[in-house]
Amino acid sequence: MSGFVGVVVSDPSLQGQFTQVELRSLKAKFLSLKRESGHVTTKNLPGLMKKLRGLNEVVSEEEIAAHLSQSYPDSGQEIEFESFLREYLNLQSRMSAKEGGGGGGGGKTSSSFLKSSVTTLLHNLNQAEKSSYVAHINTYLGEDTFLRKYLPIDPTGNQLFDLVRDGVLLCKLINVAVPGTIDERAINKKRVLNPWERNENHTLCLNSAKAIGCTVVNIGTQDLVEGRRHLILGLISQIIKIQLLADLNLKKTPQLVELFDDSKDIDEVLSLSPEKMLLRWMNHHLKKAGYKKTVSNFSTDVKDGEAYAYLLKALAPENSPETTLETKDPNERAKLVLEQAEKLDCKRYLTPKDITEGSANLNLAFVAQIFQHRNGLTSNTKQVTLTQTATRDDVLLSREERAFRMWINSLGVDSYVNNVFEDIRNGWVLLEVLDKVSPGSVNWKLASKPPIKLPFRKLENCNQVVKIGKELKFSLVNLAGNDIVQGNKKLIVALLWQLMRFNILQLLNRLRFHSHVSKGKEITDADILNWANNKVKASGRTSQMESFKDKSLSNGLFFLELLSAVQPRVVHWKVVTKGEDRMWPCALIFDDDLRLLIYLYICVLEEIVAFG
Repeated sequence: MSGFVGVVVSDPSLQGQFTQVELRSLKAKFLSLKRESGHVTTKNLPGLMKKLRGLNEVVSEEEIAAHLSQSYPDSGQEIEFESFLREYLNLQSRMSAKEGGGGGGGGKTSSSFLKSSVTTLLHNLNQAEKSSYVAHINTYLGEDTFLRKYLPIDPTGNQLFDLVRDGVLLCKLINVAVPGTIDERAINKKRVLNPWERNENHTLCLNSAKAIGCTVVNIGTQDLVEGRRHLILGLISQIIKIQLLADLNLKKTPQLVELFDDSKDIDEVLSLSPEKMLLRWMNHHLKKAGYKKTVSNFSTDVKDGEAYAYLLKALAPENSPETTLETKDPNERAKLVLEQAEKLDCKRYLTPKDITEGSANLNLAFVAQIFQHRNGLTSNTKQVTLTQTATRDDVLLSREERAFRMWINSLGVDSYVNNVFEDIRNGWVLLEVLDKVSPGSVNWKLASKPPIKLPFRKLENCNQVVKIGKELKFSLVNLAGNDIVQGNKKLIVALLWQLMRFNILQLLNRLRFHSHVSKGKEITDADILNWANNKVKASGRTSQMESFKDKSLSNGLFFLELLSAVQPRVVHWKVVTKGEDRMWPCALIFDDDLRLLIYLYICVLEEIVAFG
């Protein structure tokens, strides 16, 4: 791994515009065209560029050809790979300017903070955002035992990107956002790390980022090692936002029920993304304060600072003089708003200029911090108690929901899932999942894309899901499309489990040519069972399991022995209990059995690839 170089271009500024994943993909397409045509020219290149991300739906081949002819008047002139990359970036830039930066309405506005994919369109670093993120890191990690010798970070230099290269900072930041995500013992924290230790930290970081809800697109361990700025800032942005919005749900802040009337289904309320919950909370107070408009985003709707003035008037009238609302100059009003917020001990995530320019990320962080310091909710105690009661089935379903949500989002489907049981009820997300695990199985002509207003369209989608499931030989007894539309959780879990199992076995079978398993034979549960038992036996231990339903598995010891056999350092045997009370030993903790089974499948994958 340490010898990996990847695709290298001579211009460092050009190299920094792409991740290695993108460069490898573009290089492969470029070379394929070169092999087919002998050489790449302005005559045959438009057809390839028309298919590239960011161009395929917004520009025609004729427009691409016209653009290339400006730089290469001779249609037969050969174009090299680096020139191709430059023209690709130039076209992206022109198309972005042509569209005016995009609109605000429709589509996937929910959870936009999580879906702010780490991409590489223009890569213009926002210095204001960078400074805010650095200030956040200095505040929350300044007293960390390991990092205190490196902090505070200077927001004007490149210290942040240099410090990220060993992976420790990002791992620690993830633990600040969602405490307990990473066991600190798993982080390599020596002063000087070798390439393998650094790679372990980055792998741990990226996997943990996905686990807490970050959307990690086109970013790998090599990108973190190289300190690619736009990718690092994109990842840090998501981690910080997850931390700031952590309390915006009914489990953490049950007083939020005050925002909803009795007609709202509790499942619908629970499924709201943190960002939508924050907007609802803000509009709730704005309405009480007499503000006539509705805020639908953290950009254009708050640029004049008026909404902030009303919000602070509702939450902290003692710090909100009438002069703020009477001020006509948006810049002056923004300045007064920030002065009032500081009286509530809100740290500065943004400047008056960030408000007036509509910086969505920083404005969201600002409102989230106001919520943390003073949410202004005085809910009825009895009503709150009702939302906190949960049966054992509810707890188990909640754990399963989290595991399935993480799996679906890891597939890279276009829709981001906030709550599985709510977000799949129109059938669209399930169709996207089926198209990922079984390409070509979905008839998109018969599918309806959200937003779907007509109930029978949702039913049509879900009926197609059930039909495809049966074609894939799933056991779908008593499951109909209407059960999905109505949100029957237990039947949905049964469907999702089979989908995920199909996907994992599919991955294993793709790798069967690298294993000892016969090339004509598919890998089955029995193969996995035999592998696990043989692996444990080879390590010198005696535990064995008869099947995946073996009751002896309930104490977790066999799984610990298996994990130790695959990677000895992951289990701390000194703290392992006998599991006699049927509680899981505490040396290695998974949220639920489902996630552990996923992990075991991954172990099999790694074993086959490494030692097949």
